[in-house]
Amino acid sequence: MAKKKAGRIIVAMQCKECGATNYQTMLNKATTPKLELKKYCKKDKKHTTHGSKEKLK
Repeated sequence: MAKKKAGRIIVAMQCKECGATNYQTMLNKATTPKLELKKYCKKDKKHTTHGSKEKLK
């Protein structure tokens, strides 16, 4: 059975312009409190800033 990675959580990446949740990623909560990346938004059809929204189950 695979081990579960300790200290890592799954977060949703939400577009700052339109508010659509397009991506999800894992991050280490102890070392990375906030994450912002430029990703492609399918709704706006351009690259926009996406920020980490909340943890998912």
